[in-house]
Amino acid sequence: MKKKMICLLIAATLVAVCVWYHIRGSPVSSFCRMPSRVLVIDAGHGGEDGGAVAISGTPESQVNLSIALKSDQLCGLFGVSTYLLRDSDVSLADEDANSIRQKKRSDLMNRVKVVNETENAVLLSIHQNNFSNRTSHGAQVFFHDDTVSEHWAVQMQELFRSVLDESNQRKATQIPETVYLMNHISCRAVLVECGFLSNPEEDTLLETEPYQTKLAAIMVASYLTYNDNGIADQGATIQ
Repeated sequence: MKKKMICLLIAATLVAVCVWYHIRGSPVSSFCRMPSRVLVIDAGHGGEDGGAVAISGTPESQVNLSIALKSDQLCGLFGVSTYLLRDSDVSLADEDANSIRQKKRSDLMNRVKVVNETENAVLLSIHQNNFSNRTSHGAQVFFHDDTVSEHWAVQMQELFRSVLDESNQRKATQIPETVYLMNHISCRAVLVECGFLSNPEEDTLLETEPYQTKLAAIMVASYLTYNDNGIADQGATIQ
């Protein structure tokens, strides 16, 4: 029953977006935001750091940004307070960072700073996967080192499987220590690898507007349920 309700929420979200686009003929604006929590939406990479490159030649940073913007628009429909770490294809590095390495480090440090300085922040970091085996596919959710984030990640992973791709047997997993952003923040957080740019079929999907909207709807629906079902107040080890 619970899974059915979440599926209906996702469907309703998609319908609402389609209707709004039809009526307004423009992207959904964010309004009626709730002040209790701030969903910080991180479109991974940006600017000089394009991240992985799709088979089509599209940089990961552009796919991440498109999904992040759709997620923000959907959040606006439900009154969710959000903060986009970037809303265009730019780096957040300091101006005095010169080399690519310096810019990447500065960019990550600035993202951490913004997240940690945002009161009542919850982080959703959006990325795309890449692997030498071109048959690898499916979204996977990684979580910050705390109980609440794990619960949220497990729930979102199940939604990706049941709603988007039943052949996806990936599991929600704790983020590796090598991921700087997720290991230097002090709030609840998940990082979503939405799919594999190295898989020809999945790459094609990931670069289409309807599929990106589905991904965004699943993430937003999961966040709404995460807030509404009380998980956010149970067993938390960080604030």
